Amino acid sequence: MLTRRTLLAAGTAALAGTAALALPRVAHAAAPKSVRVGYIGDFPNASLFAVANDQKLWESEGLVPDLKVFTNGPIQVQAMGAGSLDFGTIGPGALWLPASGRAKVVAIDDVGFSDRLIAQPGIASIADLKGRRVGVPQGTSGDMILRLGLAKAGLTIKDVQVVPMDPSTVVAAFSSGQIDGAGIWNPLVDVIRRRVPDLKELAANRDFYPDVSFVNAVVARNEVVSGDPDLARSFVRVVKKAIDYRAENLDRSVELTSALIHVPVDVLMPVAKSRLLLTGAQLDAFTRDGTVDRWLGRFNAMFKEFGTVADPLQPSEYYDGKLFLSA
Repeated sequence: MLTRRTLLAAGTAALAGTAALALPRVAHAAAPKSVRVGYIGDFPNASLFAVANDQKLWESEGLVPDLKVFTNGPIQVQAMGAGSLDFGTIGPGALWLPASGRAKVVAIDDVGFSDRLIAQPGIASIADLKGRRVGVPQGTSGDMILRLGLAKAGLTIKDVQVVPMDPSTVVAAFSSGQIDGAGIWNPLVDVIRRRVPDLKELAANRDFYPDVSFVNAVVARNEVVSGDPDLARSFVRVVKKAIDYRAENLDRSVELTSALIHVPVDVLMPVAKSRLLLTGAQLDAFTRDGTVDRWLGRFNAMFKEFGTVADPLQPSEYYDGKLFLSA
């Protein structure tokens, strides 16, 4: 016979059983994972993580980011090789590093049109740079636009005096007349133009597009991709969500990036509007139909031609398209 006492006892036992069943889920809840992420302090690269911070995309994937700003991509890949960085962002000039097997490309960020080959007033053509001093941050998109421009004029990098410099030094050296030309990008070109109004633009990205598409890429330490694919996938999901938000909310993304890297909105906005900002769905399609591999393959050919990499890996070997599509 059911009594109030037996009903209460049964209910208590049921609750205890439910609690016991729930306990393992709590005990085994995944702890947040720390990720060390590098980025270049400009709009296309920093905007991903400015958006991720604001939209709490890290939290949605159970990640805690340790963000570190770098002046270029090669330094980030070097840090990955030393084991001190998990993910980073690189420009097209540094794609030779994953093509050499030193990192994995896990996402394409966007396509840029900010790079310029510039010269002092009075230098009318690329051919006029022969034998002159040209400043360039080596291994960057500035390096690439210089090499492409020289090749267009029938010259090679050996025909000019290359002066390796970091980006801020290029601005100072060109403005003071210490160098005759530079491979550099906006907004730094606009900064230089305010000081040298009559500078000459000799080459730009659009001169070579679409045959050469200056893509920015997100890269990962090889050991992260092979050893912790779930972490890599979670990170790529953050990137894809940030890419989509940025494409739909450009003005807000510029404001967030301005706050992160302490560069005025009016300086960042022209750069942001000059870029081809793709969505995650578009990049999925470009991955499936081989467009991304063709972009990277074109750079492989250039790196080989320029003597940067003797035998680059095939794009499918260093771009993890399966990881990107699965995120």
